[in-house]
Amino acid sequence: MEFSFRNLDVWNKSLNLSVSVYRNTHSVKDFWFRDQITRCSLSVPSNIAEGYSRQTPKETVQFLFIARGSCAELETQCLIWMEIWYISDELWKLWLAEIDSISKMIFGLIKYKKL
Repeated sequence: MEFSFRNLDVWNKSLNLSVSVYRNTHSVKDFWFRDQITRCSLSVPSNIAEGYSRQTPKETVQFLFIARGSCAELETQCLIWMEIWYISDELWKLWLAEIDSISKMIFGLIKYKKL
């Protein structure tokens, strides 16, 4: 079986989070803010995929760092969304736990690739 980024648990987990963000923000009328949170949620699995499609470990790590930065951006966006009542406290806690888990998984991949 050929290896693909699609086999990575972290990619699948971040893809599912991005889908959840899209599904739970589609009715928000603040287009700029909705666009911002969906773009950073898309950035996580996209950069993981791009990194794992590169030729060298150094390139892979570079994109994993970008994905991890997007996790921090997404966490910040979610905090703001919760504070202004765009998302429920329950959904925010769920997303925050997922973001934390994904970020830790990405960090583990970075350490592995740097060996």
